[in-house]
Amino acid sequence: MITATTTYITEAIQELELVRWPTRQQAVRLSVVVLIFTVVSAAIFGFVDFLLSEGLHYLLSTTI
Repeated sequence: MITATTTYITEAIQELELVRWPTRQQAVRLSVVVLIFTVVSAAIFGFVDFLLSEGLHYLLSTTI
């Protein structure tokens, strides 16, 4: 069991050494893109939620 765990950790470290990590500039740029996408998506979903909520409120408050 200990041998298998040691082998796994050793192989994982070897694989991590092969990874091509992004530069700081690339990481910052991609983080900004993700942040902008998240904010825009949240605004869109919030707006749609507001419209659906108001529409449902209007439908339920009107008499038939």
